[in-house]
Amino acid sequence: MNWKRSDSRFSVLPIPGRSGRRDEVLSPPWGQDVPAKALAEGALAEGALAEGALAEGTAAPRAPRSLARRGYTLLELLVVMAVIGILAGIAIPQLLRTPMKAKEAALKENLFTFRSMIDQYFADKGRYPESLETLVTEKYIRKIPIDPITGSAETWELVFEEADASETSSDQPPGIIDVRSGSKDTALDGTTYDTW
Repeated sequence: MNWKRSDSRFSVLPIPGRSGRRDEVLSPPWGQDVPAKALAEGALAEGALAEGALAEGTAAPRAPRSLARRGYTLLELLVVMAVIGILAGIAIPQLLRTPMKAKEAALKENLFTFRSMIDQYFADKGRYPESLETLVTEKYIRKIPIDPITGSAETWELVFEEADASETSSDQPPGIIDVRSGSKDTALDGTTYDTW
């Protein structure tokens, strides 16, 4: 055996004429040869070696745990997994609600725009528009927006003004006083979209 194994503290040298790891001599860097068995017994007595120290007749001792490359314990891994699980449990529901919050915000903006333009039309003309297309042709809005909940521009629910008895003889149709979403689904706040 003409080999030499070295780590940061000891060099393992075979004793000439003998075979097997039992007879190896550990050569510390300061130059004194100490039999492996004696070194292991002394290290165990002082508590200097890390876990896995030598039993009688086994290989050279490991470097102390602080010098050796250290892995993670099972407990550390479990704590990290628990923290990741808690964070995921908090974040995932919020991420799943984000697209619906965006649709609801777009619906609120569309309804606000409709209602503002209907009021503006009434202030300008003295009457309410007969249809949503009237707002487009009169250039109050560029086009009829899509209801973000239903995904269609044709599903808007129109609320018409009630005709007075004096206006029944008039040839003008009732005008639109409000617009609502055509969806009957429940919003994140618990109300239905068609009541907004």
